[in-house]
Amino acid sequence: MLDVRDAKLRPLAFDGNFGLEREALRVTEDGHMAHTPHPFPADHPRIVRDFCENQTEINTRVWPTAEEAVGELKALNGDILRVLGGSQLAATESDAINCVPPVNLEYLWPFSNPPPLSGEDDVVPAKFVGAQSGKSSYRDYLAAKYGRYLMTYCGIHVNFSFGDRLLEAGRVALPRDRDALYLHVAAGSVLWGWLVVALTAASPVADSSLFLLESGEGDDIFTGFASVRCGDLGYWNHFTPVNDFSSVEAYANAIRGYVKRGQIAAPSELYYPVRLKPRGANRLETLVAEGIDHIELRCVDLNPLVGGLVDVRDIKFIQLFFLWCAGRPPARLTERDQAQAVRNFKNAARYDLNLARISLPDGTSASVREIGLRLLSSMGRFFADFPQEVADVIAFEREKLEHPERRYAEQVHERFGGTFAQKGLAFAKKLTEDANV
Repeated sequence: MLDVRDAKLRPLAFDGNFGLEREALRVTEDGHMAHTPHPFPADHPRIVRDFCENQTEINTRVWPTAEEAVGELKALNGDILRVLGGSQLAATESDAINCVPPVNLEYLWPFSNPPPLSGEDDVVPAKFVGAQSGKSSYRDYLAAKYGRYLMTYCGIHVNFSFGDRLLEAGRVALPRDRDALYLHVAAGSVLWGWLVVALTAASPVADSSLFLLESGEGDDIFTGFASVRCGDLGYWNHFTPVNDFSSVEAYANAIRGYVKRGQIAAPSELYYPVRLKPRGANRLETLVAEGIDHIELRCVDLNPLVGGLVDVRDIKFIQLFFLWCAGRPPARLTERDQAQAVRNFKNAARYDLNLARISLPDGTSASVREIGLRLLSSMGRFFADFPQEVADVIAFEREKLEHPERRYAEQVHERFGGTFAQKGLAFAKKLTEDANV
């Protein structure tokens, strides 16, 4: 445990490190998937491809504050919009890198759900050559196993580590102690991380083509989810993972077991909302040999209300959530608890949080809204003696549950529902125009 309420730790409580990943699809003038090559060079340090050739991914540097991480995300997003819009880049590190803008204007789709899709061939897996050709083979494998449509969902991954000064003051700086802390936080995040889904869900509407419906291109579909990608129709494996958080070796061996049994081809195929990662290349061998460097939360939607990025208050809340988990008693997760945790994540992605249920380890259950408010009250008490900014962040999140109209999902449904494809394209164009002024 690491309890930042301790008088010695409180001044260092917010000593941490943030890194963000954001995926987004490139679309054409008429709002369909772009089929042009990735316009940024293969060695670009921050802008890469994910599954699709037209799925740009931003990887920010590691920053000591949420504001700086979100700031770089916004700057790099602006660089992409300027390249797609044919303008010069801003004065960032992208300036010195040669890009190949598309011949015709393109736009970034600022939603987690994709634009209208015209068939599997419309989703082109990214192509890699030379030493990286194995990435192409891996994408072909994923396409065959899960279908290409599933791979068009986009989201934001939040990577966080506790600062060195905080770890040293809390006497958890040694590798074995640091590993124990992150395993403790990960177990808590598995148990309670569904709250982040409920608070950041922002993708309630989709084009009917996503579900292979023939109701006509451009027709909306409402699935009953506030976040389709985090719900039953989203990004999950064909089995329910049960991980082992008792040690780094046990955690790694549990994942290796999935590979050995043929349930997944590689650790990266484990589509789980919480990951423990080493510094540098994300390999289990490195994790075991060098220890845990940071924790990754993979269940945040693109927020079109802030241009397809993320509200900095949500990133600050995630830091508070990790600190709260670090200060709580250990979560002893049984196999049943972990299976129920996955169900809780999916239920928290529902649109109506009064009807969706959360089941607790003690066997009781209540609505997502009710238990979510309980957790926020617990966090409020935990941080009661901290600066007002902390209370303001928790209050910001609490309002989403107390006033459903303030949830991102309800605002997005109101603003973009009805003609999602048309309204979404118009909005994407405006974002590019604003970036190219």
